[in-house]
Amino acid sequence: MLHMRAVTIRQIHHDFSAVLALVAQGEEVTVLNRTRPVARICPPLPEAPAKFEMPDFAARSKAIFGDSRRMPNIVLEEREESRW
Repeated sequence: MLHMRAVTIRQIHHDFSAVLALVAQGEEVTVLNRTRPVARICPPLPEAPAKFEMPDFAARSKAIFGDSRRMPNIVLEEREESRW
């Protein structure tokens, strides 16, 4: 990371693309309201993208109910039993 820059709210309003260019280069930018820091814009952390894995519903159903009942049948039975 390079040195931290400070910009005013006016600069953010008028030239936000330049501020984003600084952030894209790896700089951290502090936003000032007059002379008081009110926000900080940082580049994202270099992380690996999180993988979302769908749960194995068939295995879970088998663990709960065994092989005797299949999940679609269970859902249909519950729908028929309950009256909304």
